[in-house]
Amino acid sequence: MPRSRSLPTPAPGSNSGIGRLLPGLATAALAVASAILLHGLFPSLPAMTLAVVLGVLAANLPGTGAWSAGRARPGLDFAGKHLMRAGIVLLGLKVSIMDVLGLGWLALVLITGVVAASFGGTYLISRLFRLPPVTSLLVATGFSICGASAIGAVAAVRRIRHPDTVLPVALVTLCGTLAIGVLPLLVHPLGLTAAVFGAWAGASVHDVGQVVATAQTAGTAALAIAVVVKLTRVLLLAPVAALAGAQHRRSARPDTAGAKLPPVVPLFVLGFVAMVVLRSTGWLGDGWLEAGAVLQDIALGAALFGLGSAVRIRHLLHTGGRAVLAALAAWLLIAVLGLAAARLIAG
Repeated sequence: MPRSRSLPTPAPGSNSGIGRLLPGLATAALAVASAILLHGLFPSLPAMTLAVVLGVLAANLPGTGAWSAGRARPGLDFAGKHLMRAGIVLLGLKVSIMDVLGLGWLALVLITGVVAASFGGTYLISRLFRLPPVTSLLVATGFSICGASAIGAVAAVRRIRHPDTVLPVALVTLCGTLAIGVLPLLVHPLGLTAAVFGAWAGASVHDVGQVVATAQTAGTAALAIAVVVKLTRVLLLAPVAALAGAQHRRSARPDTAGAKLPPVVPLFVLGFVAMVVLRSTGWLGDGWLEAGAVLQDIALGAALFGLGSAVRIRHLLHTGGRAVLAALAAWLLIAVLGLAAARLIAG
């Protein structure tokens, strides 16, 4: 009898399952450790911003570009999508409803107004510069709420493709980094007190880490109010994501029979809200909150490295000129709106 031909047995770490993800996840872990180390050496540089920059370098340097686009790509894409959601959930542990309410109702109304005006203004500016609707939506979300975390949340609820988040994340990183250098230089020319400057940073700078890096230049009083104002903006991530999900659900049409519509509120947004509630109860001790902050930095740092590693400078220079101009115009708008609100909140 002829012998039957046996199929080859897949080797450990083959191109299926977890084996495909390990190279990229290991690369992201190394990058996060490097970003945290650099942040420790240079505290004025936020670790999350460094993670994006390291990702962009990995994508564009001759020795690492092929790796990030090849074997590491599945794991980096996994980090950019799934670890971003985990980071958003853990971000809720930084928000205390009691701290937010402690600002007073006038401050809450002003901050909400700044977020709404920033969102609408940034979206209109982006469309005036002829950016696509999806890009305009993500840029408006990231600039007005909490940077890359907000971009990842809205991209998930709207089922926006991962590559379409790359440019908005690059823009929010660029302008947030610009704020770290520019805003402190304006303290004396504008005659700002520490409290007003802190409120301004919290109301206008995009990412939480960037807010801390900006506000700490004016001392602990500025930093304290900046963090609370910023986390109030972060709290608005939940309703904005829920509204985006509801709108997408109304407009969505299943492609095939039996296909499911997207959920109104995804599980990771509910997880974010649950973490906010848990933090607000006061049940968690400082040790648990610190552990959550470390895990959040690791997850979000890996996600941002993954997104940054998809940025090709050559392509960005060819296609992103209008986007950079739109982002700078939106950054100026939000800075003006935030300063006006800060003078009323802490003046």
